[in-house]
Amino acid sequence: MDAMRKQLDVLMGANRNGDVTEVNRKYYDRDVCRMYLVGLCPHELFQLTKMDMGPCPKVHSLQLRKEYEEARAKGVDSYDRELEDVIDRLIVECDKKIGRALKRLEDDDAKAAIAISVSEVTQTEELIELSKQIKEKLKDVDKYDLEGKTDFKIQTLEEVEKLRTERAEKQSALLLEAFNKDRALLPQPTANLPPPPPMPVSAPDQRTQEMINEKLKKAEDLGEQGMVDEAQKALEEAEALKKLPARQEPAVDSSKYTAADVRITDQKLRVCDICGAFLSVYDSDRRLADHFGGKLHLGYMQIREKLAELQVLV
Repeated sequence: MDAMRKQLDVLMGANRNGDVTEVNRKYYDRDVCRMYLVGLCPHELFQLTKMDMGPCPKVHSLQLRKEYEEARAKGVDSYDRELEDVIDRLIVECDKKIGRALKRLEDDDAKAAIAISVSEVTQTEELIELSKQIKEKLKDVDKYDLEGKTDFKIQTLEEVEKLRTERAEKQSALLLEAFNKDRALLPQPTANLPPPPPMPVSAPDQRTQEMINEKLKKAEDLGEQGMVDEAQKALEEAEALKKLPARQEPAVDSSKYTAADVRITDQKLRVCDICGAFLSVYDSDRRLADHFGGKLHLGYMQIREKLAELQVLV
């Protein structure tokens, strides 16, 4: 019930029923979320992900945030350091997760996994401008929320989602281009073998194909969470299902390999230096776009941007 109430508060404002007043509450009260006042509460970032922290137990109020910002401008109060400490701990944990996952890889694979900086590859003037537009739209969302203009708020949130989708697709295209160059340098699994003669292909039965799809989806999810060993195991299981006697594998153009087509020994993982998820150089553009538009990636991106902003203010 509390979680549903929080979601309604985000969409329509805490005063959606006209029965909430802030007359007797001050921004410095103990039950007010200081991180929200500074501009970013981590509880709101990772909802319905493995990093879900649950609803924030403290009050989120745009009116109190406005009062805090006015007091901060006068030099009365500043909670920046408190938020900076929380964000820094989250980033340290993310970096530790990356380090643990890299240790499970062979030395050469671990070096290659961090050879491409996702944040640098996907940072262009066009994408920077899109990010600025998103931030401005989110400010408008808060303004409409404070003014009680729910229709304008919902419309602006829809515009934000469109901009985020556009940004994710452009980021995906840039990273896919980098992966294609990276993949061209890798030895092809069948480079030294003559092409096999055409063979009749019998498709797997419906149940077998469903099992294969489930294993591949599980492998993708685990890889995004940085659980390398588990992802590899799921891929191995999918490959075993593909090679059942009832099915003969068709000849595949090696230039069109995807993560699902390549044997597990040929998987080449690359780590996202923003959220710590592992990606494959054989991932499709759709798979990469889903990564960039996912809550986990967007959450860590907001965290890192906010930390950089706070450090500039110091």
